[in-house]
Amino acid sequence: MTICRKYFKFIVDVSVTIILWIYFTLGFVIFFSPFYGAAYLFSKERQRSFQKLNHRFLKGFLWLLRRITPGLTLYFDERILDLQACVIVSNHRSYLDPLIMITLFDKQSTIVKSNFFHVPVFGWIVKTAGYLPSNRSGNLGALLIRRVKHMRDYLLGGGVLFVFPEGTRSRDGRIGQFNKGAFKLARRCNVPIEVLCITNTDKLFTPGRFLFNTCVDNRIEVRWIGRISPEKNYQTPVDETMIKAREMIENHLKTRSA
Repeated sequence: MTICRKYFKFIVDVSVTIILWIYFTLGFVIFFSPFYGAAYLFSKERQRSFQKLNHRFLKGFLWLLRRITPGLTLYFDERILDLQACVIVSNHRSYLDPLIMITLFDKQSTIVKSNFFHVPVFGWIVKTAGYLPSNRSGNLGALLIRRVKHMRDYLLGGGVLFVFPEGTRSRDGRIGQFNKGAFKLARRCNVPIEVLCITNTDKLFTPGRFLFNTCVDNRIEVRWIGRISPEKNYQTPVDETMIKAREMIENHLKTRSA
């Protein structure tokens, strides 16, 4: 790549990053915060209203991302859009992953790192939206227990819980060790586990890098790769279910790269 092209790419990277951050900050304050405030004050179902608002706000982000990022294409498996009443597990490659998941489901819950619950405004949103803290640290223990207790009713009412069982973003594309929490919760609620695979979000927004990586050919995909049903799989130890889901994702990635 010539110096001129490198300079042009850097300018585009900076511009796209600034525009997206403006959407997240000023876009929220000017356009969306009044709706969150109204939902908090007047909605009879605050949790449901906040989930819908999160869905719409991030759909706007994804629309903007798609329009202003040179070289980017997005593909979402149509089968994913019909998923409900289930726990969804996926690999985790970038901070973009949970944002994309929220755009796919308007009735969604997820597990959020506990320290985020203490961040001004953001913590209020994730707490009101019914999301689960990742552990019982501080004063979040009672909240976590309450959310888990009501999760079955939430899922059977058509909601989805999406979880990245690695717990953190992969730095090299390889699948890390899974945590058991999502698999235990699926068994407790007796709902299927839907296994998805995300590719190339790390190529666009790389862990450890502040700027978006633009002006490169990049196809981000979210694919449905299989279901682990309660009837066939929940009679075995939870470790076996967890290993099966991990192998499904690994095999899909190997097939893609072959």
